[in-house]
Amino acid sequence: MKQVVIGFGLLITALLILFRVANFYNVSGGSSGNFWIAAFSLLFLVIGIVLSRKLFTKTVVVNQQTPVAINHDQLIQSGISKREAEILLLIHDGLSNQQIADKLFLSENTIKKHISNIFQKLQVERRTEAIKKALELSIIK
Repeated sequence: MKQVVIGFGLLITALLILFRVANFYNVSGGSSGNFWIAAFSLLFLVIGIVLSRKLFTKTVVVNQQTPVAINHDQLIQSGISKREAEILLLIHDGLSNQQIADKLFLSENTIKKHISNIFQKLQVERRTEAIKKALELSIIK
């Protein structure tokens, strides 16, 4: 933001200097000063428009994530049930226990029990560790 303010401040300063030069040229007996003022004004209008378009264009970066899915072969080998795998995916999406319960129409205590079972089966203590281990074991991909 500082760069924009400084840039436009310098443009305004240059415009004022050119106005003074045009005024001096008019006083010393040159041609019409109004012509020069109009020409300088148009020049700086064009420069301002070009700079504002370059400075204020927003670049939108879209990262297309591959949807997370369950690997059923690894799921059977790990001993995790389908419901637990579904909860694991929702944990991966960053949902809280209450949000998962609302989404699956279950009580929060049921979700806590499923998460506890997931932790035991994956031999982890935290949600982030569970996701990391599930990715390592290719339970979710």
